[in-house]
Amino acid sequence: MGRTDRASLLIHVDRDEVFAALASRDALQTWLPPKGMQGRFEQFDMREGGSYRLVLTYEDASGAPGKTSVDSDVADVRISQIVLGERIVQEIDFDSDDAAFQGTMQMEWNLRSVEEGTDVEVVARNVPDGVRARDHAEGITSSLTNLATYLEP
Repeated sequence: MGRTDRASLLIHVDRDEVFAALASRDALQTWLPPKGMQGRFEQFDMREGGSYRLVLTYEDASGAPGKTSVDSDVADVRISQIVLGERIVQEIDFDSDDAAFQGTMQMEWNLRSVEEGTDVEVVARNVPDGVRARDHAEGITSSLTNLATYLEP
């Protein structure tokens, strides 16, 4: 492990609206699953020191078998830091028997106000070796695009 992946997107709404979408169960369930996946929470406690368990299910798993089962990825997420309106830092463990997906990945969501709206930056550190860089980039970019679609008029 040790790879860091980054992506960012300008979203044309104010920072408080973006932050609310990062912290809301209903909002996250709507926009976080990347294209081709559906998501649901088995547990959700969004606060510093809280956690959630997210189940992502592939609509078609034939091209990308899941980390947890043939058609799903399950992640246990601990919230290590929340700076209201600015940042959410999460520690993520994939529920997988495959050693390539073991270890804790840190995902940091940073918000910065700019004239046009909010710059949303995602930094994923210690990405497990089993998460291919290209697939991860596509997934993060898809989630960011979903967030913009969810928030922008």
